[in-house]
Amino acid sequence: MVKRFVATAVVTAAAALAVASPAFAQKTVTVLREIDTDKYDPQKSTSRSGGEVMYMMGDTLVNLDFDMKTLKPGLATSWSVSPDGLTYTFKLRDDVSFCSGKKMTAKDVVATYERWLDPETKGLVKWRMGDVDKVTATDDTTVEYKLKKPFSELLYQMTQYFHTIINIDQAKQLGADFGVKGFDGTGPYCFESWTPRDSTVLTKHAGYKWGPAIYDATEAQVDKVIWKIIPEENTRVTALQTDATAVSQYVPYWSLKDLIADKKLSTTKAENYFWSYFIGFKVDHELVNDVKVRQAMNLAVDQKALTEAVTFGFAEPADTMLEPGVLDFDPKLDKAKYGENTKTAEALLDEAGWKKGPDGFRYKDGKKLAPVIYGIAGQFKEVAEAVQGDLRKVGIDLQIQLFDATVAWGKLATQEFDAFGMSFPYVSAGDALNLYFRSANTPTPNRMNWKDKETDELLDKGMMATDDASRAAAYKAVQEKLHDAFVWIPLYHEPLYVVAGSKLKPIRAHGNYGCGLYKGLGIAFK
Repeated sequence: MVKRFVATAVVTAAAALAVASPAFAQKTVTVLREIDTDKYDPQKSTSRSGGEVMYMMGDTLVNLDFDMKTLKPGLATSWSVSPDGLTYTFKLRDDVSFCSGKKMTAKDVVATYERWLDPETKGLVKWRMGDVDKVTATDDTTVEYKLKKPFSELLYQMTQYFHTIINIDQAKQLGADFGVKGFDGTGPYCFESWTPRDSTVLTKHAGYKWGPAIYDATEAQVDKVIWKIIPEENTRVTALQTDATAVSQYVPYWSLKDLIADKKLSTTKAENYFWSYFIGFKVDHELVNDVKVRQAMNLAVDQKALTEAVTFGFAEPADTMLEPGVLDFDPKLDKAKYGENTKTAEALLDEAGWKKGPDGFRYKDGKKLAPVIYGIAGQFKEVAEAVQGDLRKVGIDLQIQLFDATVAWGKLATQEFDAFGMSFPYVSAGDALNLYFRSANTPTPNRMNWKDKETDELLDKGMMATDDASRAAAYKAVQEKLHDAFVWIPLYHEPLYVVAGSKLKPIRAHGNYGCGLYKGLGIAFK
């Protein structure tokens, strides 16, 4: 049924791209994506669709290599950390300018962080800054970043687009329209225009030469990048097959085999990419508060079959909460506790007092084992139905309720459900664990209601560690505790592919925050 629509999508794709592809006087590339962002303000948007453009329009003090572990210079040429982990000193480049031509100095770095910290900004995810005491410019090329307590994740967090340095003068001038009507950054590409739900146009930043050394080129290799919104999968795939200057990471799994086989195209896979799908439990809810029930539900799910059905085998079935390649992953986790084993699942449910009734479902004290799961409509529908089928085999009647994204996040902040489905990006084990499992983060993003004193203490220990070994040890202890508590059903670890048209060189895919093109310096014509 899927391929039936491909032929009819050719005309639609051509029409969609006709507007976006000007005459070929300039080297212009069209990036096809699925959805738009809310704004291009690094401190006020958490959407990947915003981040992937902001990585191109702006720069951070620190960059992340393709291994997703090695830190590289960005706007800062070097940095040092005091022995107590409280003071970071950054030496900045002296040859950086914003797209407007304004020279960037340490004062712009300070102003960016002061804006983020200002309550009036209503900035998001401030925890990614650590517990800031003060950020000061000791001279034009030196920034002193002082913390009230150590934050071992700080440099890794500084590779995230939320830390993009902005032109505070423009931000003040535009006010609420900053990131909507304009964005003045220091990145390899400059903001030209944004037509919401249609396209965002970027042009080459003349004079830019300070791109990270992880690329062969330190300046943009194309004149214009047009980010084009094409929600329909078939239209996007057809556009890739017919437009020689198109590129996309938003390729449906059903199309990947044919796209990889197409010799006119180049398809690359991020060597390291951390974006995982899971089902989480509200561990204090009656139907799932028994660890034996949660373990049984884990053992009832066939991740391999689910991954094959949903991702056509391209994703990696998960037997751990985090992708094994991530920084501070615990390789000693007992993976045998996860994966399909219906016989053991049945025995655990019996031990927990849930007995099968005449209808094949399990009951205890007159109550049916029918937990409610919430999720966002779309791809999770297929995932939820696959899990529902597996659970019914052991007598659990999972009740699925899916919502449009516009209302789902509100629903997921309530206590109305017993389980929920989600996917998430992370840059390190500490990034994921501190976000989801701190007691203070209930009811969201700690939707599991996991309130555990030892977990909080270990997270504090990891966050405030002043050496890599201590940080890793603390985070590994948290992973072991959660792994044995069956707080989640890990489903699969998603891959990231970038497909480029025939006139473009293969683009090495990056894994940072799911933004496969990262700085965009790998986009080039043959």
